[in-house]
Amino acid sequence: MTDRRAFLIVMDSVGIGGAPDAGAYFNDGLPDTGANTLAHIAQARPLIMPHLDALGLGAAIRLASGEAAPGLGARPQGLWGTATEVSRGKDTPSGHWEIAGVPVPWDWHYFPDARPAFPADLAQRIAQAAGTGGILGNEHASGTEIIARLGAEHLRSGWPICYTSADSVLQIAAHEDAFGLDRLYRLCQDVAAMVHPMRVGRVIARPFLGAEGSFARTPNRRDYAIAPPGPTLLDVAQEAGRATHAVGKIGDIFSHRGISALHKGRSDADLAGHLLALADQAEPGSLTFANFVEFDSLYGHRRDVAGYAAALEWFDGVAGALMARLRPGDLAIFTADHGNDPTWHGTDHTRERVPVLGWGCGVREIGQVGFADIAASVAAHLRLPPVGPGRSFL
Repeated sequence: MTDRRAFLIVMDSVGIGGAPDAGAYFNDGLPDTGANTLAHIAQARPLIMPHLDALGLGAAIRLASGEAAPGLGARPQGLWGTATEVSRGKDTPSGHWEIAGVPVPWDWHYFPDARPAFPADLAQRIAQAAGTGGILGNEHASGTEIIARLGAEHLRSGWPICYTSADSVLQIAAHEDAFGLDRLYRLCQDVAAMVHPMRVGRVIARPFLGAEGSFARTPNRRDYAIAPPGPTLLDVAQEAGRATHAVGKIGDIFSHRGISALHKGRSDADLAGHLLALADQAEPGSLTFANFVEFDSLYGHRRDVAGYAAALEWFDGVAGALMARLRPGDLAIFTADHGNDPTWHGTDHTRERVPVLGWGCGVREIGQVGFADIAASVAAHLRLPPVGPGRSFL
């Protein structure tokens, strides 16, 4: 076994534009052509991200899209390039699975942007599983908006709030106290068994608290994702006897397969603490796979440009602290799973290329690579058997 360790960090939704097939993906009925999460944030307010920019972040944005990102553009001192997804989707499972070496071989099922969004028999089965006379919502909606609009009715009726989006997802919101958190989790698990055979990627539990006029989601979200259709980087590493650490929602995304230890938190700040601790404590030969979700959940979907910018600059400090703790022989790769341009129309993800930034593998431009090449490269670094269809860029 090698002493080399690998840290694979996904900055959820931090796209850099330029996806060649963006025109086939839509937000509010308009194509994603021209979306560019990082460049457009920087154009609204120049970004100060010295650590990731030193690896090559600004250069990766220019390579992916040809756009300038004010504040970024230092001469690269790490490995840098950009990755393009082949899976058909702009969602969390597609991006993460392909990064882990498993492109999605099917078309996801999406619920129509209509009212009702769910087939009548499915809505009835959800209500039966909940033990209620029906469901609320049954439409495409923003999570915070629909909770504010239907939360009081939910408290009166006891019916769960069910909604979807442009992603392959079914989300269920319920009050933690009035409905019960464990009851919500059981309901989502039951509904996942109903919709996964339809190729719906995730059922997400969205608990909230408060009273009318002051409802707020809690950190107790839980994702029930369909299992990856083949062995991922995590599976291969664990099969080889390596410790695998999942930080954030990685465990949920991969249906808790191939994972030795889960490191959860109530916020990205908590997850940063776990990541930095693992830089000190993770075993020789181990893989740490982390997701930082708040770029997407708190700022991208809510179209909060200032909040997204501040989160990026905060995370750059985390990245700098991580790199300062890594050991000779370690590899760290920073990337993303899709875009979520907060300057764009609609409130959904955007189809974009993503950055690939590497520490511990010299100074080089890798150009345009595929998501699956990331898995192949991490496997090569850890001296694992090949993973998926990608080729190592190391």
